Amino acid sequence: MRRRTVTAGNLEELLQVTAPATAPAAAPEQAAAAPAAAPAPREDHGLRTEFEFELPRGYVDEAGTVHRHGAMRLATARDELRPQIDLRVKENPAYLSVVLLSQVITRLGNITDVHAGIVERMYATDVAFLQDFYRRVNSEGHTRAAVTCPHCDGGFEVDLSGGRLGES
Repeated sequence: MRRRTVTAGNLEELLQVTAPATAPAAAPEQAAAAPAAAPAPREDHGLRTEFEFELPRGYVDEAGTVHRHGAMRLATARDELRPQIDLRVKENPAYLSVVLLSQVITRLGNITDVHAGIVERMYATDVAFLQDFYRRVNSEGHTRAAVTCPHCDGGFEVDLSGGRLGES
């Protein structure tokens, strides 16, 4: 097996080279001559790809506005591969979660351009919440968690995506 060093500049090339073998590769001449096909209309298969959440503390921006509500989309293989070539992650592996979260958070309050700098400035409790939320939606496919009442030892489920007690 041949090893290859990957930089951010050749990520697209690497992804094309490692594309599934089942997809026939068109010759460059054929690809250039073939007319651009219109994208197929998306079908709704009932797959939920974005999950709302509410941060325990909230992100405070430069103006002092607190942003608590947001949305996170399901991660793709590319989302998990991209941080591996990030120099900040290579220097400090703990930075991986910052880069990964910044790629999958689609909205935080009225902020739609969530980047690593925003995640860096979040409170540690919010980052820990988002890491657990990421794990739940990408591994288990839902945002529910089984909990036990510390007083009566009764078991029940809570939805980690937000909402206040008593709200439906």
